Amino acid sequence: MAFIDKEVTPGFPDGLTIQDGRGQWRDSNGRIERERAYELILLYPVGEARERDVLIEEIRSDYEKAFAQESVARLDERTRVDF
Repeated sequence: MAFIDKEVTPGFPDGLTIQDGRGQWRDSNGRIERERAYELILLYPVGEARERDVLIEEIRSDYEKAFAQESVARLDERTRVDF
C-alpha cells in the first residue's frame, strides 16, 4: 500500500481498485515463476486518456524497478461505468 500511496494515488486521487491474486509466467530464463499478483484498476474519462497514459507508464516503470520485475502487464479497455 505504500507504493500505491506514493506512486498511484497522486495521479488518480478520485479512486482506484486493487485486487489480490496469484500469477505465473515464463521468465527470461525459461522458468515458470509463480508469485502473488495484484490487479490495479484505474477508471478515468476517455478524454483524459493521453494524459493518463503517461502516468500509467510511469507507474509501471516504477513498479518494475521497486519490485525487481521483468515486466508489468497492462490491459486497456473502454468501459461504460456509472456510480
